[in-house]
Amino acid sequence: MRRDSKLSSILHVLLHMAQANRPFTSEELSSFLDTNPVLVRRVLAGLRERGYVGSGKGHGGGWVITCDLHTVTLRDIYEAVGSPTVFAMGNRSEQPQCLVERAVNQALASAFDEAEALLIERFKDVTLADLSASFNRDYANHRGTLHEHPKPVD
Repeated sequence: MRRDSKLSSILHVLLHMAQANRPFTSEELSSFLDTNPVLVRRVLAGLRERGYVGSGKGHGGGWVITCDLHTVTLRDIYEAVGSPTVFAMGNRSEQPQCLVERAVNQALASAFDEAEALLIERFKDVTLADLSASFNRDYANHRGTLHEHPKPVD
């Protein structure tokens, strides 16, 4: 089953933007994720509407991070990318009249809802600045070797 990595992907590019403190083209950002620039632009457009990023056209233009890393949380970004489904697991619905299936579904739905609520609540405790600080620590400890991305092929 395919996982929705939109939140992880956009956090990845936001940290690159914050670290470099310069405009990035959609093509550059998409190369970090090995994805299509159009997909990156679509997601960033939603973040631009909330004031987290800005964009400029023309020579020297591109996407820049415009928010305060200390106040924007994972939950803010999670909501900005459309609050994707947290769990890939779900309930069966092939036999809705079956009492066993109903009991199982009710128990699982309750557990899934509780777990999702806890996770999303935890997202409020982690800021983009926290992620940036974690990256900076790891970068210093590994002398920068983990930060390299392959260059796009022309």
